Amino acid sequence: MRIPAILDIEASGFGRGSYPIEVGVAMPDGTVVSYLIAPHPDWTHWSDEAERLHGLSRELLLEKGFAPRQVAEQLNVLLEGQTVYSDGWGVDSSWLALLFYYAGCRQAFQLDTLTRILADEQLAVWDKTRDDLFAAHDGRRHRAGHDARILQQTYIDTHGLLRKAQRQQR
Repeated sequence: MRIPAILDIEASGFGRGSYPIEVGVAMPDGTVVSYLIAPHPDWTHWSDEAERLHGLSRELLLEKGFAPRQVAEQLNVLLEGQTVYSDGWGVDSSWLALLFYYAGCRQAFQLDTLTRILADEQLAVWDKTRDDLFAAHDGRRHRAGHDARILQQTYIDTHGLLRKAQRQQR
């Protein structure tokens, strides 16, 4: 089985005006990297509701976050030439594009939707498997690195269920 790299992004809010505040990647070898992103001066939107979900304050990001360019460059070094997958491609691709735009550099990897590599049988058990894994980890959610790792483990577990079902059909 080929284990995919999974990317997850946390943001300042939902919808228009929101921007990336944390990006996490679970690599095929199980390594997880995560970067807090300091808001660019043009990024002013902030949602208290989103903050309650991810637990990251704007002040923390300003104090401990990396500049968009630093994060973009690190992602390019880590992921160059690869295809990385996201379960929230619609929003994650927009936030990633915004990050690279403000970083002033080209994205050296592709982001694709996770559903592209899932079999129908995996999709059928995806939500339950993912929710069980989150529950086994104290129900924690909405931190990019942790979520990326749980999604990657969900892929591994659902792939194993698919292989088991295929063996039973023989």
